Amino acid sequence: MRAFSIMLVPCLLVIFGVNQATAQKQKNYPPKLEGSEAVTYKKTPQGELQLYIYRPGKNVKPTKSAIVFFFGGGWKSGSPKQFEQHCKYLAARGMVAITADYRVATRHNTKAKECVADAKSAIRWVRGHADELNIDVDRVVAGGGSAGGHLAACTGTIKGFDASTDDLKISAKPNAMALFNPAVALAPIDGKLLLRKEVGPTLPGRMGVDPIELSPIHHVAKGQPPTVIFHGKGDTTVLYKSVEGFEQRMKSAGNICVLHGYEDQPHGFFNYGRSENKYYNKTIEALDNFLVEQGFLAKQK
Repeated sequence: MRAFSIMLVPCLLVIFGVNQATAQKQKNYPPKLEGSEAVTYKKTPQGELQLYIYRPGKNVKPTKSAIVFFFGGGWKSGSPKQFEQHCKYLAARGMVAITADYRVATRHNTKAKECVADAKSAIRWVRGHADELNIDVDRVVAGGGSAGGHLAACTGTIKGFDASTDDLKISAKPNAMALFNPAVALAPIDGKLLLRKEVGPTLPGRMGVDPIELSPIHHVAKGQPPTVIFHGKGDTTVLYKSVEGFEQRMKSAGNICVLHGYEDQPHGFFNYGRSENKYYNKTIEALDNFLVEQGFLAKQK
């Protein structure tokens, strides 16, 4: 009987779409991020969600600004740990830097529409706790990579998809956006989907709604936040043409949009630990410059 039970466990995991490696990763979740303060920003039917907050050190002059990062992973997986080093860097520059957890398919059996709702809830929580965080409510940046870049872009472009528990008197629209190889075009542009071709058929299922409803490029309008984008020109997952199109639409609408393209670089090129941090360093420096230009950081001495 004991042997049968041991054999049954992996079978059940496969039946329900969770392999043993995924189960082990979930067992070690949520992460512990050194130097951060973990706070619950939202309670959902699937569990509590955390923000990991890095505050400026005692010898660092606060800038009264904050940035909230959302991790990548196709709305299915991923970890707030992805932006741990970005947060440490920006906290050392005076920002309150936050990396957020949100619901994903493998851990919570949710769709991207819930991810968007969580991202908006995170921005609202930060604004709602501005005094406690020592920040200005009009100096909040949304950032993220890949699917997390999509979520950050949604907070600035997509209306609706608000959680019923949110205080809608608090705006979820950030004051700037920092997007790393973001998925900004989830529906065809001129008849062509600018994503890896096998992704297209999965999008309605992943989104939980018609993908065009959550496609930032289709919702660009005047008055949206200043945006900086970092994207590899060799990205075959989210094609470079998609962010070129987003940049063009943003500028045509009268918005600020700065696109940094990196020759031959693939999806995820910017992550800490890749290529001996060559592109992490390049992109964090460019992000720093953008935040200085937009008034969120002081120039480095």
